[in-house]
Amino acid sequence: MSGGALSGLLVADFSRVLAGPYATMLLADLGAEVVKVERPGTGDDTRAWGPPYAPGGQATYFLGVNRNKRSIALDLGDEADLEVARALATRADVLVENFRPGTMDRLGLGHDTLRVLNPGLVYCSITGFGSGAGAGLPGYDLIVQAVGGLMSVTGEPDGPGTKAGVALVDVITGLHAALGILAALRHRDHTGEGGHLTGTGRPGAGGTRPEDATSKPDVREHEGGAREPGAGQRVEVSLLSSLLSALTNHSSAYAAAGVVPRAMGNRHPSIVPYEVFHAADRPLVIAAGNDRQFQALCAVLDRPDLATDDRYATNAGRVAARDVLVAALDDALRERPADEWFGRLTAAGVPCGPINDLAAAFALAEELGLEPSVRLDGVGQVTAPVRLSATPPSYRRPPPELGQDDAWVREILGP
Repeated sequence: MSGGALSGLLVADFSRVLAGPYATMLLADLGAEVVKVERPGTGDDTRAWGPPYAPGGQATYFLGVNRNKRSIALDLGDEADLEVARALATRADVLVENFRPGTMDRLGLGHDTLRVLNPGLVYCSITGFGSGAGAGLPGYDLIVQAVGGLMSVTGEPDGPGTKAGVALVDVITGLHAALGILAALRHRDHTGEGGHLTGTGRPGAGGTRPEDATSKPDVREHEGGAREPGAGQRVEVSLLSSLLSALTNHSSAYAAAGVVPRAMGNRHPSIVPYEVFHAADRPLVIAAGNDRQFQALCAVLDRPDLATDDRYATNAGRVAARDVLVAALDDALRERPADEWFGRLTAAGVPCGPINDLAAAFALAEELGLEPSVRLDGVGQVTAPVRLSATPPSYRRPPPELGQDDAWVREILGP
């Protein structure tokens, strides 16, 4: 097995809370060396976001998005610490920040300044509402869920609007940020040779292993005959734009047809049956997305009359007659318990499933061989969802204590 796909890349992580840290953790899982810059004393806000706490007292929120990283505590209002931050940014392959637009410029860490000092730098800025007219607006996930339309299509039809049960917009934005960074790195690879950090586990590098926090890393300088890094660029991602993209069929309905979708509870606006039903003992979901699946569902429920009814022959017809059809299906499903229906419907090729809590969801993933969690120094972590056959994600270090890698970072930056 080779080193990680991103082994040898140095990432300067000036982000905090969720979207940025999630993006940089994805890069770290794939082998990048990520240095997290935090405020002295308090660190990332999420270090204090508890309960719940892990057995060691750390907030589980912080633990969820900061593994495989190193932490350095720097006061960006102190000139000496700011110089260290500038040195890190100048040496890095990737910089990620989610300060309010203009903050990094005032610190001398803006893209226009750093691209002169580090032409190969991929500079990723994450904002709530962009760097233009929305620059001054606070980029909180809940606010974006509200103003970005997600809450208008979530919840019951007559309800006030419901947020998703997780900070979904932050997570989606983090994914988009990671994608943009990888695209920019690929472009850089086609215009030159980037990669400042060596000796981080790459085969043949002859350097130190990334998990060895005490050994001295070897940082390559670009010497006279060596190729310079290719062209870096700025990557900009906003929470609002990410949400509008992620609303997919809903936002497409508006952009292409002027249709303003509304909340429909657990129902789907374009597919029937595709919602929660009630078995004899508990709810389960059924998602019959085509005519064949609908016919199989009717056969298992012993309601062949529904499959031959002209009103329900096509999906469009089923959508038009939704209420009558769903009531008939619900009556049939109440005759048996959910587990029995799950077995019979699954065997017939009808997509369905119970509504699990997280304990049951993790148990299912384990049963299916998906290895949903791993322990790092006794701390449970959710594994990366990406599987790579040659360069799989690795879990080298648990989330760092605040400032635990100050000496390591200062050593790689030199005098």
